Amino acid sequence: MKAPATGAALVAPGNAMVLGFTGTLGNIDSYISAVNRLPMLTHEEEISLARRLQEHNDLSAAQGLVLSHLRLVVSIARGYLGYGLPHADLIQEGNIGLMKAVKRFDPDQGVRLVSYAMHWIKAEMHEYILKNWRLVKVATTKSQRKLFFNLRSHKVGLDSMTPAQVDALAETLKVKREEVIEMETRLSGRDIALEARTDDEDDKFAPIAYLSSDRNEPTNVLEAQQYDRLQSEGLEMALSKLDARSRHIVESRWLANDDGSGATLHELAKEYGVSAERIRQIEAVALKKMKGALVSFA
Repeated sequence: MKAPATGAALVAPGNAMVLGFTGTLGNIDSYISAVNRLPMLTHEEEISLARRLQEHNDLSAAQGLVLSHLRLVVSIARGYLGYGLPHADLIQEGNIGLMKAVKRFDPDQGVRLVSYAMHWIKAEMHEYILKNWRLVKVATTKSQRKLFFNLRSHKVGLDSMTPAQVDALAETLKVKREEVIEMETRLSGRDIALEARTDDEDDKFAPIAYLSSDRNEPTNVLEAQQYDRLQSEGLEMALSKLDARSRHIVESRWLANDDGSGATLHELAKEYGVSAERIRQIEAVALKKMKGALVSFA
């Protein structure tokens, strides 16, 4: 959130006072100090400004209503610092909620703006927290959001809730105990970077090291498809280029069993009535011929 720059001035409610900032408001502490010095509105002043805004769309009246309630936003934001998000960002989101509340505020409803605006301010902060607290949303439905914020306020320390505490909270919030257990599990987890942030030995323990799979990598997919094609169409085409004896020798030696334990040279030599060396020569020529055929096939 950007605080007013040096020398800026905020017009106080009703234009009754101008609050000047002589120091730099580039930090959150200066901003908080400045808004806490803005005067608060009386009930009559609040109604007057609200009617001017409602009836005449008077932007200076809207400014007066917003400025007088900036301290409310700061106060509410302080209650959400436990989520580990920047205080300034929480205030900025709360200010958006405050402006929405001022735009919709009806002075004739008999409710003070502070009570009405509180709900809008919290709603904007809740939305910001749920979007930024984790990379993965922990709550999406209205009941889950309610449970999320109530569970954090009811938990004592970092220990898991006991069965009795789970039952008590489920009864208080009118939800199932299973929902309480599931939300507590989500809250107890933490985000983990998919890739390591350093180049040292810790890289091997990053999730990317053991979650990645080469199975669907495009190059590997194409290679697997080409291999399957060679194993079926290519091999059959290469074998068709051989004469009957050469094909039988190759099939008996290399394709008879899946484990590669085919016939020996001596077994085939005995079958054809030639030497084992002659079978080896026929095999070598056949394999060379098949290799040439597969190259042209690919």
